[in-house]
Amino acid sequence: MREREAARRRCDEAEFAAFVAGAAGRLLHTATLLTAEPAAANPRAQRLLAAALATTYAQWAGLRGEDPYDRTRQDLVARFARSAWRDWHLWQLLRRLHLLHRRPDVTPLETVTPRERLIMVLRLYEGVAEEQTAAQLGLALPRVRALCSRAVSQVHEAHLDARTKPRRRPPEAQEPHGARGSHGTRGTPDPEDPQGRQDGERDARAPRAVAAP
Repeated sequence: MREREAARRRCDEAEFAAFVAGAAGRLLHTATLLTAEPAAANPRAQRLLAAALATTYAQWAGLRGEDPYDRTRQDLVARFARSAWRDWHLWQLLRRLHLLHRRPDVTPLETVTPRERLIMVLRLYEGVAEEQTAAQLGLALPRVRALCSRAVSQVHEAHLDARTKPRRRPPEAQEPHGARGSHGTRGTPDPEDPQGRQDGERDARAPRAVAAP
């Protein structure tokens, strides 16, 4: 009996490991789109995915033919939706203080509310049907359509603004006072310029005028 349970546990672990190897990359990208973090620095998205995968692993034996990807995505979406209310208040505060669009690293996804971002990611990236999205978020179908349309327009406008906004040029390095190039006037001789070195030596050997008493 124990051997049978141990064998079944090993089989479940192997199946779960194969699922993670095949689906973790896409799920992490989905979580990163939800949190609007950069792909190279997404600790919040990684925490969301780790918690969702832990729930899926705990329920693996009871899935009974259910798609583990859908189950993990549903848990991921539910965890993000629970924090969306807090994120919405922060988003409103940044918008009221006019700080959201002043950041040089703001992404187009950050210009929409967390709920709009969630609906847009589910509908456009994950391909979830409108009816399923509305049921999972507890919203009316016309509300889901309106939020998705508004989010797409806002992200598109922000993307165009980011492309047309002129980039700041880094300040040019200034030369030290008195330093000139090989073609400048006399000053600090250039060690790479033999002629400039000769001129400096000639100036050093030249007699200086002594003021009359």
